[in-house]
Amino acid sequence: MKNLILATSALALMAGTAMADGHGKTIRLGTEGAYAPYNFLNDAGEVDGFEREVGDELCARAELTCEWVTNEWDSIIPNLVSGNYDVIIAGMSITDERDEVIDFSDPYTLPDASSYLAMGEVDVKTAVLAAQTGTIQASFIASMDGATLVEFATPEETVAAVKNGEADAVLADKDFLSAIAEADADLQLLEQSELLGGGIGLGIRESDGELREKFNVAIQSMKDDGSLNALIAKWLPEAEQF
Repeated sequence: MKNLILATSALALMAGTAMADGHGKTIRLGTEGAYAPYNFLNDAGEVDGFEREVGDELCARAELTCEWVTNEWDSIIPNLVSGNYDVIIAGMSITDERDEVIDFSDPYTLPDASSYLAMGEVDVKTAVLAAQTGTIQASFIASMDGATLVEFATPEETVAAVKNGEADAVLADKDFLSAIAEADADLQLLEQSELLGGGIGLGIRESDGELREKFNVAIQSMKDDGSLNALIAKWLPEAEQF
């Protein structure tokens, strides 16, 4: 899943105890709202998708009052740390790099495959490959010998780059790209895929350990009774279940 290029570790010191003490109040859930089926804005302008349903259920089980806010991907971690919201729930993979700045809940998905979307057959080892800035897919392409990385701010721009010839293929989460390939006859998923990331978790400030544990208990409850797998089957049908 996504891997934000981190702000400096100094930002982690900006969220003080006063923020952690505010958890008797409404918990603000920050998401991108632009990465279907994980999170997106529906026709009513409301956050929808897999993570909307997961987040609402977790808040109910943790007996927390929650509200949703949206934030652009490239500043989603700094704005968590600075207190603009309390939790990131935005298709964010658990990585060691991020863990230097924020904490994570237990994962609510297992690692999922990343796929290549192209107009035709492509040798990805030597291709120009598009990815959203700050994702694990962008980091993976940058580490490849022979491939050229081109980065874009939004997922939609990566797909547009393939269609207008700026890139040979885009690398992103398979569940995101599958729907696009089904809807556009000019695009196809390549057979090759990559297994990246450590599963998706909630991003939480390091000072908010009590909040993290409340969500961990709720996540485990959803795993135990099968409700998390039911939502994975509904929204991410090709993803592995717990």
